[in-house]
Amino acid sequence: MDKFDNAILSALRSDARRSISDIAAAVNLSRSAVTERIKKMESSGTIRGYQVILSASQTDGVSAYFEIQHKCPNCADIIKIFHTIPEIITCKGITGDMDLLIYATAASMKRLHEIREFIDAQDDITKIKTHVVMSEWIDNQG
Repeated sequence: MDKFDNAILSALRSDARRSISDIAAAVNLSRSAVTERIKKMESSGTIRGYQVILSASQTDGVSAYFEIQHKCPNCADIIKIFHTIPEIITCKGITGDMDLLIYATAASMKRLHEIREFIDAQDDITKIKTHVVMSEWIDNQG
């Protein structure tokens, strides 16, 4: 990776649909040199793909993190109830005054509320805090 590769990547990050001609002019290289460098970065895995990211107003549903505190001797004892909720994406044990961090996506705020109420109604749950996701700035999963 040299300064030209970095400049090409910067141009693609700002607009992955930018034309090769436009990128070539911006980085002071020929179109064929830019094309070759992009293909090399794609084949080496530096560029792993291109994606469409919808604005929040174009997506359906809502997502939230639930912080859970429970009174079970082991976290594994409470996990079985979370397997019954298909909207739960991840459930992780955490340090601090809470025991678990759950990430869930739901079709609506109403459904998210139902999930929260279901979790809160479990006898072994002592505390639940909900954090609704309003914006996503960085997502390096992929």
